[in-house]
Amino acid sequence: MNYLRSILRFTVPLLILGGCGYAAWWLLAHPPEQEKKSVPAPLVRVEGTVLRKGLYEPRVRSQGTVRPRTRSSLLPEVAGKIVEVSPAFRPGGFFEKDEVLLRLDPLDYETAVVIAQAAQAQAEALLAEEQARADQAVENWKALGRAGLPGAVAARVPQLAKAKADVESAKAQLAKARRDLERTILRAPYAGQVLEQTADVGQMVGPGTTLGQIFAVDYVEVRLPLPERESQFLSLPQPFRDGAARSGGKALLKATVAGKPAQWEGRVVRVESALDETTRQVMAVVQVDDPYGRREDGTPPLTIGAFVEAELAGEPLRDVFVIPRAAVRAGNEIILIDRPQNTLRRRVVEPLVSNSRHIVVDSASVSAPKEGDVLCLTPIPFPADGARVLPTIDGQVESPPVGKKAAKQPEDGEPKPKAPVVSQNDGK
Repeated sequence: MNYLRSILRFTVPLLILGGCGYAAWWLLAHPPEQEKKSVPAPLVRVEGTVLRKGLYEPRVRSQGTVRPRTRSSLLPEVAGKIVEVSPAFRPGGFFEKDEVLLRLDPLDYETAVVIAQAAQAQAEALLAEEQARADQAVENWKALGRAGLPGAVAARVPQLAKAKADVESAKAQLAKARRDLERTILRAPYAGQVLEQTADVGQMVGPGTTLGQIFAVDYVEVRLPLPERESQFLSLPQPFRDGAARSGGKALLKATVAGKPAQWEGRVVRVESALDETTRQVMAVVQVDDPYGRREDGTPPLTIGAFVEAELAGEPLRDVFVIPRAAVRAGNEIILIDRPQNTLRRRVVEPLVSNSRHIVVDSASVSAPKEGDVLCLTPIPFPADGARVLPTIDGQVESPPVGKKAAKQPEDGEPKPKAPVVSQNDGK
């Protein structure tokens, strides 16, 4: 009895362990068949627009500094002491053409005029006496009964010529004295403004002494470097040897004056003959007429030395696609949406014009999209060709693509799944 009990004590646990092992093996060898479900890929919602050919007016932007068309140093032609200075001859003062700016002491030059007049009168008197002697010599020659004309010496021809030369010299000296007297009055060579004053009343000056700096105010100029790629769309007045040149287009100059924006209208008048040695760009010159004139809209004057931003209007481009800059990826790549499957397609384009707001593509170029193609406006970080999206084209939501099982729509009362979040990073 004890022997049977000992056998059962060892065999029963072994049987239990063997049964558990067999059950485990059978469950692993015959797993339950699980139900398989296909989960459709989430559709990214994007914005799109249909591409249409249109008209684009290119605007070329540049920057430059305002400079006067003529800047001069005011120099006296005679020596003397300044006895009068015009109130307009002060830094910032305006003056008109031929206006008197300074006067020098004229006393010495008035005396020189009187002396020159006396010298001329004396020379003319000597000429009259010599003319009388010459006439008398000819009469005496005839009275002596001699045939022919007397010689030059006998007729006092050299003496008469010298007397006439003395008269002309006296006249020239008088004219010079009068010019020097007129030069004691310094007049403005043009309508302008005083930039700098370096002399005042009581100062002795001579020829070559700088009295001040002035500049003309009838118009000012701005030198503008033009990008080579964009300058092809501008109407530039290129000069030729025959003298013919195209008329330049308009230009809009903008600046901030006293914290307020201001703008002036000008026109391109010429293109400089040489390229800028540093940037290798064309230098266009814009002219603004009457920069200091008062305007009805309250625009301030366009002062010399002001830094301005320029916008030049180019010739209109026809049959082009204007694509927003936000829809353009690095390397001038755009994303198109192919309908009706609503799949993405990447394309690299060659822009005619490119700026911070948009790019312009010629519809006739090989790489250009076709009219009616849908442009994706939503920046997608990693777009893959053939990826499906759910677009909203020009405000209208497109239906989900067909051809595959669509995602199950929630029933009324069921919570709706969250829409996938599209990153606004354009991947550039």
